[in-house]
Amino acid sequence: MRALPVGDDALLVEVASGEQAQALHAELLRRRAEGSLAVREIVPAARTVLLDGLADPVRWASELTSSEVPPAPPRARELIELPVRYDGPDLAEVAAHWKVSEHEVARIHAGTEFTVAFCGFAPGFGYLTGLPARYDVPRRATPRTAVPAGAVALAGPYTGVYPRSSPGGWQLIGTAEAVLWDHARVPAALLSPGARVRFVPVGDA
Repeated sequence: MRALPVGDDALLVEVASGEQAQALHAELLRRRAEGSLAVREIVPAARTVLLDGLADPVRWASELTSSEVPPAPPRARELIELPVRYDGPDLAEVAAHWKVSEHEVARIHAGTEFTVAFCGFAPGFGYLTGLPARYDVPRRATPRTAVPAGAVALAGPYTGVYPRSSPGGWQLIGTAEAVLWDHARVPAALLSPGARVRFVPVGDA
């Protein structure tokens, strides 16, 4: 673990894996909830956690890098179900990469419980983990100039759902029927770090 100063009152903590980042994020949330950590924002990413608004970042850098982070606790949060049609234009390509049928891609994907590891890229976009490493897929060699809102996509170890139309190079396997970001909703994002997610096939999927 390595802690890097960011400005006057923030730290960027680097760890070796996504699992360690999730465990560190959970531990820091626990410490803030119990009152032993005063911090404004705790923001997880792929292999880092940002702590913003620390009163004494030097002390926390020393404490965090010299302590053991316990494994993330069992996920007790409510399960979010996202209806999905497995009709994406890259479904056949993903099936070939996995060496299974298109129907089997849908079965494997829908049979997985995902966790939102972190959010980014666009408001409401969550990076979901849960598929075994053998199902990692590469990004497209040529990104699309426009991916439609609701597109369910794969890239590397992650699944994501595009909250709005935007460019993107992920492999599109389906379409989700959910509003991922609604500024009139509290909270505006449907998905947040630590959330449990399952995709529920609808239609002919």
